[in-house]
Amino acid sequence: MSAQQIHFGEYAPGMGKVLNEGQIRQYVEQGWVSPIDVLSSDQAFECRVRLEEWEQMRGGKLPAHERSSAHILFPWIDDLMRNGKILDAVEDLIGPNILCWNSVFWIKEAESESYVGWHQDLEYWGLSNSEVVSIWVAISDASEASGCMSVIPGSHKEIMAHDETYESKNLLSRGQELRIDISRRSIVSMPLKAGQVSFHNVRTAHGSGPNTTGDRRIGLSFHYMPTYTEQTLSEWDSASLVRGVDKYNNFEHCPRPRKPLDSSSVEFHKLASDAMREIIYKGADSNQRTL
Repeated sequence: MSAQQIHFGEYAPGMGKVLNEGQIRQYVEQGWVSPIDVLSSDQAFECRVRLEEWEQMRGGKLPAHERSSAHILFPWIDDLMRNGKILDAVEDLIGPNILCWNSVFWIKEAESESYVGWHQDLEYWGLSNSEVVSIWVAISDASEASGCMSVIPGSHKEIMAHDETYESKNLLSRGQELRIDISRRSIVSMPLKAGQVSFHNVRTAHGSGPNTTGDRRIGLSFHYMPTYTEQTLSEWDSASLVRGVDKYNNFEHCPRPRKPLDSSSVEFHKLASDAMREIIYKGADSNQRTL
């Protein structure tokens, strides 16, 4: 296990637009900050209604490939990805030139045994630096009972080994689990009310338990990175330019959807999803695929 200090490349954070000095210091030192109020409860509920209408179009459940990169398919998800307060907070952490690499819905049904194994995001993503910021938008309440995210503070300074379990109840692509004794680690839970957002560094170890409540636990993650980030596992990858300028052009910019599921968006989404699948599963121990 080797140490890795988070650094900020071309940008040195100070007092922020949204995050205060203490929150920025916490993010740098501990790898997370939460909660940040972003959406009203009514706005979060509107997102839930739109998601559940889309699920009904698909027979009650999203196909795996639509759970990821849905900002390419739906204007309301693209708009949420570009929410001004979210981007201001991300800018507080990594600077003004920002790409969003991906978005993922994380849904645990009521009384579900599904969980997310302890892992570090960057392990299988192929991104060239550890300045990527993962955010998690609560579309419904995420309490400890419903399986909210927990983190290991300071773990973003370590590179941890993972096992690939392919456990069916683990929502991760390879059923990843950190090869550590969790009982010997300090753990902090990050409960969120609908409309609140958590922020964690791409190397911060995190996971979540099952949903033991009578309501669905719905979250949507976005993964933001400085424009100088590179993809190391594929010759082609895509990302959305959400703020500033991109003088590096390491990623093809995703087109903004004009309307839900328009043909050009669906076509680009297939390209992006196929590339993502190849990246996520490159070098996998099994041919099993969940994306």
